[in-house]
Amino acid sequence: MIIKETKDGVLLSIFVKPNSPKFKIEFNNEEIIVYATEEPEKGKVNKEIMKEAGKLLGFRVDIVSGLASKQKTLLLSASKAQVEAALKSLSKQGESENNKH
Repeated sequence: MIIKETKDGVLLSIFVKPNSPKFKIEFNNEEIIVYATEEPEKGKVNKEIMKEAGKLLGFRVDIVSGLASKQKTLLLSASKAQVEAALKSLSKQGESENNKH
């Protein structure tokens, strides 16, 4: 997982899988995978990522690179410690959901 703190916030590298049944953020071998429900056309996936990832993580999310790619870099308006705590919390939520099934 690549998390880099800058003066503007935290840069986070993600891989996007569009056309998923449900929006979710998952961790796989140190990679962050974002499952988006939208189709990859006219910026729909990018808008969904900024809105939904912002809600899940609790920070403002902007895409700084990879607008037309599945590999993207996000800028989160938070500190590195805040982002790591939010990701850890999301990871625990995902584990508890998986244990319900």
